[in-house]
Amino acid sequence: MKKRILLVEDDLNFGAVLKSYLELNDLLVDWIDDGRNALSQFEKQSYHLILLDVMLPHIDGFTIAREIRIKDAKTPFIFITAKTLRDDIVQGYKTGADDYITKPFDSEILLYKVKAILNRGDSNPQQLENDLYQLGIFQFDYRARLLSSESKKIKQSLSPKESELLKLLMEHKGEVLPKSLALNRIWGDANYFTTRSMDVYIAKLRKYLADDPTIKIITLHGAGYRMIFP
Repeated sequence: MKKRILLVEDDLNFGAVLKSYLELNDLLVDWIDDGRNALSQFEKQSYHLILLDVMLPHIDGFTIAREIRIKDAKTPFIFITAKTLRDDIVQGYKTGADDYITKPFDSEILLYKVKAILNRGDSNPQQLENDLYQLGIFQFDYRARLLSSESKKIKQSLSPKESELLKLLMEHKGEVLPKSLALNRIWGDANYFTTRSMDVYIAKLRKYLADDPTIKIITLHGAGYRMIFP
């Protein structure tokens, strides 16, 4: 089944070219060129991925992303924007973005990033038996991207990157999870900005797990992270 993408881009020439390019690569694309119409379109149709500009008419991309995250904690999205300031990039990742790509960019690289995110959602029958994890007082359902605790009455939905990162940490329980491994596997790149993004996600996971003090995610500067739990 073809994967469906929501493209929110107000530059008519760029939007038309990008839509055609993605469709030539076997993807379905719905294109919106006005920020105020993005949320209503998102509510009409289920999407596998959102490509989102930041500077849009009426409603900016950061606001749209926050509104989408309130309604849906799972659908991944990528910012594609000309805003290159560090504060803008950090803000983008804080909204829960899976990636932040600055214009101009190589369309083939964008395609690989899109396919990497889309392929994360494909189920692998060999991994089904390992999709449920016990983590202290928590149960982690990787497929549902859900962290829950019956004793604490907690049900926390995780974003795709939060879920991938938590799974990697658990697979390396008691060992060092190299920062480069996590960055390349989840973000597809290991640079300053993706490193800062991963630090934000680590902080989020620590917050989610704070109800069980026996669970610790230790930062090993220059090396990576180590998760410890009973």
